[in-house]
Amino acid sequence: MLVFVNGKFCKNPNLTKAEDFFYSGLNKPGNASNPVGSAVTPVNVAQIPGLNTLGISAVRIDYEPYGQNPPHTHPRATEILTVLEGTLLVGFVTSNPENHLCTKVLNNGDVFVFPIGLIHFQFNIGHTNAVAIAGLSSQNPGVITIANSVFGSDPAIDPDFLARAFQLEKNVVEYLQSRFWYDNN
Repeated sequence: MLVFVNGKFCKNPNLTKAEDFFYSGLNKPGNASNPVGSAVTPVNVAQIPGLNTLGISAVRIDYEPYGQNPPHTHPRATEILTVLEGTLLVGFVTSNPENHLCTKVLNNGDVFVFPIGLIHFQFNIGHTNAVAIAGLSSQNPGVITIANSVFGSDPAIDPDFLARAFQLEKNVVEYLQSRFWYDNN
């Protein structure tokens, strides 16, 4: 009998092996030479099947100098980030109506928490590469990169609607929709 949980099939416990709970590779930097200057290496249920139903995952994030992990949210997870190398400006925005920006400069060994569902970001403000490791409170946290979702949707959201929603000229929205929105995840 197969059991389907969280979008994945659960393996019969009698058939599990060590490889179902193992991943190798977080010691290798991701390629951050891209338009946003960062690379996210996920370790979730897609990489470690044994994580299914355990409510935890991790990522490694590599940043070029002045690279960023653009504003995004995890709909199913809180994130706790630890800086291993470099200096990051990190922050999140609280929900409506306050929309309060909480930011902090992090150095090696510093830790910051991004509450579930809130828009957050990281920016390497240093002159050298930076590296961080983050834990997430879901085996499948999901990620929604704000600009990609709004201006890079397929099919495109009506530019008249977005112009009014963002109080922009329609030609600005059309320009933003014409851009290639890079996904660093």
